[in-house]
Amino acid sequence: MAVRTAVATRPGRPGPLVTVVALLLVAATFVPLGYIVVTLFDTGLGATADLVFRPRVGELLRNTVGLVAFTVPICVVLGVGLAWIVERTDVPGAAWWGPVFAAPLAVPAFVNSYGWVSLFPALHGLWAGVLIATVSYFPLVYLPAAATLRRLDPAVEESARALGSGPVGAFFRIVLPQLRLAILGGGLLISLHLLAEYGAFAMIRFSTFTTAIFEQYQSSFAGPAASGLASVLVVCCLVLLAGEAAARGTARYARIGSGAPRAAARIRLGVNSSPVFLLLCAAMIATLGVPLWTILRWLAKGGSAVWDWADIGESLGQTIGLALTAAVVTTLCAFPVAWIAVRSDTVFARMIEGANYITSSLPGIVIALAMVTVTIRWLPGVYQTAFMVLAAYTLMFLPRALVSVRAGLAQVPVGLEEVSRALGKSAPATFFRVTLRLTAPAAATSAALVFVAVATELTATLLLAPNGTRTLAMRFWSLSSELDYAAAAPYALIMIVVSVPVTYLLFTQSRKAAGV
Repeated sequence: MAVRTAVATRPGRPGPLVTVVALLLVAATFVPLGYIVVTLFDTGLGATADLVFRPRVGELLRNTVGLVAFTVPICVVLGVGLAWIVERTDVPGAAWWGPVFAAPLAVPAFVNSYGWVSLFPALHGLWAGVLIATVSYFPLVYLPAAATLRRLDPAVEESARALGSGPVGAFFRIVLPQLRLAILGGGLLISLHLLAEYGAFAMIRFSTFTTAIFEQYQSSFAGPAASGLASVLVVCCLVLLAGEAAARGTARYARIGSGAPRAAARIRLGVNSSPVFLLLCAAMIATLGVPLWTILRWLAKGGSAVWDWADIGESLGQTIGLALTAAVVTTLCAFPVAWIAVRSDTVFARMIEGANYITSSLPGIVIALAMVTVTIRWLPGVYQTAFMVLAAYTLMFLPRALVSVRAGLAQVPVGLEEVSRALGKSAPATFFRVTLRLTAPAAATSAALVFVAVATELTATLLLAPNGTRTLAMRFWSLSSELDYAAAAPYALIMIVVSVPVTYLLFTQSRKAAGV
């Protein structure tokens, strides 16, 4: 009898409660897109056309397209090149360079901008934006490229060399095609970050859609002009998603069999060892040395006076409180979506999962504007409350939690859950005693990723935070906007310190995924 009950209520099949919760989350994720559509309809077709098709929008579009067009290829060349040097050559200190080139992810882009502007106050414009974006985001290509290089079967490259290809020829003919997914995925992430970034570009006086939307919000409070700019920004995001999907194609990159369980033989650099080592040092100085040296220099100039411990303690406490709460809530919300994605191989499951990734591609300022409009019109009691801020964080960072939770659930044997149900345990008891315990490491990783994202988030927090909120990012931005760089330095340093453990976790996870 127990066996028949277990079969009738298979734990691997999502129940109605899980499905309803997932549908509610998906409905919430479409609020930003719905906000754009409704606002443009309210404005009227003619007025919307006037707002969108004007010289200012053309200027912003040129800036944004130029930023993406120059930054992404540079990041790809830098990320893939550094990954190949570190993973495939005998450059001195190869084991040490890996975490060094992952570490720039711990430095928020607006802190990087602060570091470079402090050194070169005249820095501004497109090429300044390309510089700041490159040193901030190239690890998004470096990490997946390095992981892919570690997983590649060295026998394929060795066969190519045996047939007469040199190291360079083997790289372009054999290795580079295998890096296609890493390059496309990393390039997409960089492009979406460029569309969403506000602080880094505002500091160097470079106008993008996000900086213009923020300025419109401050002057007209989410008026039609801001909505018109947001609609163009959303279209840019969707074009990037479609372009990446088309470029990725349907080709398979997996090999049959386990391949050779060994690392590839490292290429001997010989007389080129010193120039290559100096190149790595230059990259480290540009990505880590400049912001860290700037922060330490301002701390030294400011002395003990810049360490306002009461204000720092309050900002740190509020940041940790918001980040911890958002991490827990977002990770919990990821479970129903991940459960359907893993346990149900249907079109509905793919739609549920894909909806969250589409929303995550939207810049934080678009999500924040949507939350402002919705709460003012229909939920005025929620406007400028911690609940609204946490809801925005959940919409923005749910996909970060979903990736790890989904991977963790996929590794839980359904048979263990079925045995638990056959022994008389209820579905909730089975979840807490079996499923949750086995997915706990993945859930912890998800929570850590969301924590650091919230701890360094600026744009949405500036728009949505209740009066009196003082996060580390907000205090840093307030002081640096007043050109009080010395007083801003402690907040920049603390944000980096908070981000370092999670960045190291990402690096170690990428090595585990590659079997290292």
